[in-house]
Amino acid sequence: MRENIHRFFRAARGAGVHVSPAESIDAMRAVAEVGVSDRAILRDTLLLTLAKSQDEKLALGDCFDLFFSQPEPRQEQPEADRDDSPQDADQSPSSGAASEAGGGPPPEELGSLAQMLLSQDRNAIAAAIAGAAGAASLSDIRYSTQRGIFASRILDAMGLQRLRDDLDELTVTNPALAERLRAALDALREAVRDTVAQGLALYAREEAENLRNEILRNAPLARIERRQVAEMRALIRQIARRLRERYSKPRKRQRRGHLDVRRTLRRNAAWGGVPFLTAWKRKHRDRPRIVAICDVSGSVAQVSDFFLLLIHSLHEVVDDVHSFAFSSHLIEVSDILESKSPEEAMAEIMSKVGFGSSDYGSSLVDFEKEFMSTLTPQTTVIVLGDARSNNLDPRADILRRISERSKRLVWLNPEGRLAWGFGDSEMPRYATFCSVVRQCATAQQLERAVSDIVATYQ
Repeated sequence: MRENIHRFFRAARGAGVHVSPAESIDAMRAVAEVGVSDRAILRDTLLLTLAKSQDEKLALGDCFDLFFSQPEPRQEQPEADRDDSPQDADQSPSSGAASEAGGGPPPEELGSLAQMLLSQDRNAIAAAIAGAAGAASLSDIRYSTQRGIFASRILDAMGLQRLRDDLDELTVTNPALAERLRAALDALREAVRDTVAQGLALYAREEAENLRNEILRNAPLARIERRQVAEMRALIRQIARRLRERYSKPRKRQRRGHLDVRRTLRRNAAWGGVPFLTAWKRKHRDRPRIVAICDVSGSVAQVSDFFLLLIHSLHEVVDDVHSFAFSSHLIEVSDILESKSPEEAMAEIMSKVGFGSSDYGSSLVDFEKEFMSTLTPQTTVIVLGDARSNNLDPRADILRRISERSKRLVWLNPEGRLAWGFGDSEMPRYATFCSVVRQCATAQQLERAVSDIVATYQ
């Protein structure tokens, strides 16, 4: 049962439930206390010790029900056996005749699998399938194309070769019993296929999700299909969660730096140089300040949602963040992102300034008039946009002044580099005043860019 519980933890992780080593130890201790005889109590125990939210509780419950459901072989009988009618006691055949007709206990010379199938002991068959599945490492299944391989491994582990030999011998000596065993074998094959399908549903979900996420991470944000928008938003949330976990605002431990040997010896001179008191060389790091300016105009409407989700995560990672959004004019959206959920914040921001005709020059004028004071020599300015200004004055001079007043200016552009400078793109002109210019056409590129920016403050 311990191995089964460990396999269940693996299946739960595939279902999206985070199970840490400490949580798995707690769950095993709880299971040891309540036992495994009562399935309902076992289910409640695992849900109480592993689920951290309502969504995880639902996912874990479904995973438990699927994991502990045992596929059973169908009870099939040959036509001759099904058509047989009961006989009177005085007309009952002898045991030898019964054996010839396929009835009675299975002969002792048959293998264990043949005897198990002929006895129709469902519990024994289910236990044998479960044991063979463990021996065949069914938990390693990852793709649907592996179903046939694992089904063959399970049947081989149960003793299929000996069963085939028994069938060959019975076909000659007792055709009726051979037919009965052949029908039981067909039912066993079906039960094994169900077991493999169950294993695929339990253990391959994580791999399939990782494959889908990897495809999405490298898919152009501007060409995401409507059916993929929800999946992409979920992926961006995962990226934001990783950023929070890696660069959380409350530092869990202070960076002490390297031991300062000279200062340590001087400080402990009174004790003969015994280092009771230590001194450390601490590397000074500027207090992080970020100003994010996000284009939410119609030309980047398909990617602006993802930009805003990442900016929302910045507010949870960095203490001092000022965020702005614009189409033809610019507004500050810091309070919206700080106080509301990502979905609510995005809806409000887009309703105020989203989907308009982009005018970078006018928006930069708004920033210079009202928000230039937010910039300091420690500020990193991030601009997220395609730099397309509809052939209007781009006011690159304002961007130059922004660059001069800040520590660095980073531009993240969702368009491919080959499109920069063509049509109404002002990217080459703006790039002159940027410290870093990066293409962020995919979720993976966007995550790397934001991670690199935040990492400089750690």
